[in-house]
Amino acid sequence: MPEVSRFFGIVIRMYFDEHLPPHFHAIYGGHEVQVGIDPIEVLEGRLPHRAASMVIEWTALHQRELMNDWERMRRDLAILKIEPLE
Repeated sequence: MPEVSRFFGIVIRMYFDEHLPPHFHAIYGGHEVQVGIDPIEVLEGRLPHRAASMVIEWTALHQRELMNDWERMRRDLAILKIEPLE
């Protein structure tokens, strides 16, 4: 479960054996959500509203980097860390 980023208690991860469409998992407290990268959309799960808003904002800022990590992961390459939301 490679960690892509971490900010405000939210952990962003991508899993090597994942299915399409390109997405990542955001974990906050006892909640988890899967977020599609392109288009940016919640695919499954729920986060508290404030955490969900931060994840969507971060995704929009780093969409290209997230797609790059998704492609790297699918080719069995190490993912690159992405700057956290500040």
